[in-house]
Amino acid sequence: METAIIVFYMIILFLLSIYGANRYYTIYLFKKHRHDKILPLCEFNTLPKVAIQLPIFNEKYVVERLIDYVTKIRYPKELMEIQVLDDSTDDTCEIAKRKCQEKQADGFNIHYIHRTDRSGFKAGALENGLNLTDAEFIAVFDADFLPPEDFLERTIHYFTDDNIGMIQARWDHVNRRYSLLTECQSILLDGHFMIEHTARNRSGRFFNFNGTAGIWRRKTIVDAGGWQHDTLTEDLDLSYRAQLKGWQFIYLPDLTVPAELPIEMTAFKSQQFRWAKGSIQTFLKLKGVILKANIPFKVKLEAFFHIGANFAYALMTLLTVFMPVVLAIRYYGGYKKLFILDLPIFICATLSVFLFYFYTEYVVIKETISVRNRSTAKPLIYLPFVVAIGIGLCINNTKAVIEAIIKKQTPFNRTPKYNVSDDEEINISTRVKKLFGNVYRSKKLDLVTVIELILAIYMTYAVYFTYKNDLYFSLPLVALFQIGFMYTSVLSIIQMPISVFIKKR
Repeated sequence: METAIIVFYMIILFLLSIYGANRYYTIYLFKKHRHDKILPLCEFNTLPKVAIQLPIFNEKYVVERLIDYVTKIRYPKELMEIQVLDDSTDDTCEIAKRKCQEKQADGFNIHYIHRTDRSGFKAGALENGLNLTDAEFIAVFDADFLPPEDFLERTIHYFTDDNIGMIQARWDHVNRRYSLLTECQSILLDGHFMIEHTARNRSGRFFNFNGTAGIWRRKTIVDAGGWQHDTLTEDLDLSYRAQLKGWQFIYLPDLTVPAELPIEMTAFKSQQFRWAKGSIQTFLKLKGVILKANIPFKVKLEAFFHIGANFAYALMTLLTVFMPVVLAIRYYGGYKKLFILDLPIFICATLSVFLFYFYTEYVVIKETISVRNRSTAKPLIYLPFVVAIGIGLCINNTKAVIEAIIKKQTPFNRTPKYNVSDDEEINISTRVKKLFGNVYRSKKLDLVTVIELILAIYMTYAVYFTYKNDLYFSLPLVALFQIGFMYTSVLSIIQMPISVFIKKR
């Protein structure tokens, strides 16, 4: 039994190392293709009509800011239609409607479109908006995004190539320095948008529209089967269906659109849950189509690494449960020499994450104006927390993976926005007020947080056991797990309203 447990543990580590090896290969592809430039074939002689869709749901704190930024986009007013697709159930409706009326008075072709049934959630809202416009091109911005004035000027002319179906811009972050949590999130997202997207797109692999900060050819959406709402990631689903149809996508890493990162742990976990579950739903939906598709093997392989990446969280959960047990078995059962195997596994799996995100921040600092004054050494401070938070999310995201596999249907829970930025960094009172006074805060203590706290205590003992018995090769990995679970669970609890812990009479 002891030998079987150790073998099973090593298999888990080996599988995780495969994901780590893919990170190294992604860096290689990025370095090989990072300077490849894609330019428009030409420019439109006559500009086409563009519809800008703004899907919102209960966004009272940011909807006015969104509309203000969108109406600053430089494009002929008669060729730019704005759709505020509002499914809200609170006073966001009145705020958005009033703002639309103000912009209509200023001569903008802006429409307030309200649904009461929320069928299909965001995908349903986008589909409804598409049916209400005749625009040839469709841009989409979520409620917390601040599109630059030249967004359409820098994207629309790529569509002079009839094969181009979608253009995606890179996300930037307005509250990168707001807290340790937002610093870590920004690094995680930078890795996806700067390294992964660039590597995949420039090397001929598939990549995806990220639900916002992009523009579609209407014909592409229709040809790929339209917005479908049988997954929680309608953007990923449509992206793969379109590319499997032969449409080409372009990623523009030099065009950045700032957005707001979640500032509370429960909101961040909710966002990650939706992305994880939706990606596995998309994997299960399209895996057969991808296998049968007439596309190169390298494209198929990367597609499975991409949309199936969240299976790694299930492996991480198993690793968490078995790690302290295996430590004890190896120490007391005469397998002490096997501790040396933790070092190559650490290099292949964990170290790959460190190197991937350190290189990410090095590139971002060099190439992004908003962070050029940031020291290239500073990310080193955050990298252990980035890795630890990724580990701490494994229970949350494993739950998402399991629900996707058993086909459990859940609603599209949007991530609440707070209208915060780095400008408020020194104003502590404003930050506290926006966090604890926000009506969209989570008001329940869920089972995931309880399990995370239990595992934090469990891994604390594992750290003690490892240190006490001089198992120093294993200590770094065990410590990362302990920090990750402690941070995600404790911060989730601290940021909840006190009413959660007071029994109502």
